[in-house]
Amino acid sequence: MSEISVNRELDLKGEVCPFTFVKSKLILEQMEPGEVLKVILDYKPSVENVPKSMREEGQEVLEIKEVGDNLWEVIVRKVK
Repeated sequence: MSEISVNRELDLKGEVCPFTFVKSKLILEQMEPGEVLKVILDYKPSVENVPKSMREEGQEVLEIKEVGDNLWEVIVRKVK
């Protein structure tokens, strides 16, 4: 798989729901359609809730991967 080109990165280590989704959504609102946001999370419930909420908002979740011990990256492409 080719490397996904990321336009913005948001480090939310130490943040919990619902702030992880709210902060991710605020950053996406500043981005153009087609741009990609990488969200870094260390709170397990957010790893499920952020992608679910993004999809409900109509955004495209490209990837969810564990990148370390209790550390995940969620890659989202802004659709609208």
